Amino acid sequence: MACSIIQTNASSSSSSSSSSSSSMMTPKLKYDVFVSFRGQDTRNNFADHLFAAFQRKGILAFRDDTKIQKGESIAPELLRAIEGSEIFIVIFSKHYASSTWCLRELESILHCSQVSGRRVMPVFYDVDPSDVRHQKG
Repeated sequence: MACSIIQTNASSSSSSSSSSSSSMMTPKLKYDVFVSFRGQDTRNNFADHLFAAFQRKGILAFRDDTKIQKGESIAPELLRAIEGSEIFIVIFSKHYASSTWCLRELESILHCSQVSGRRVMPVFYDVDPSDVRHQKG
């Protein structure tokens, strides 16, 4: 089932044939795993090891290595990667929740999971799960 988090132009969808619009509703999954992580906390340690393990096992994982500027919106290719992933791994770390970008990513992941039923697997890296559980915002 599709999770459709990318907004499309209504005029372009109305002019497409029914076969192409139905294929857009159920996109083929491109990645086995999408990993959401705060780069400054985990990129050069835990996340690197996780991606290396995925690669050794033949698991195709999306990795966003771009440097995001504060306040930037999520790039369409990142949203497509979320939509096109089978499983989501969210690495909660000390500074994960202080990143607007990470929170937007998490919001998109949770939406996709709710709509499509895909699994979200939390990983608590150097934080206590109760610290994350009691956050508000």
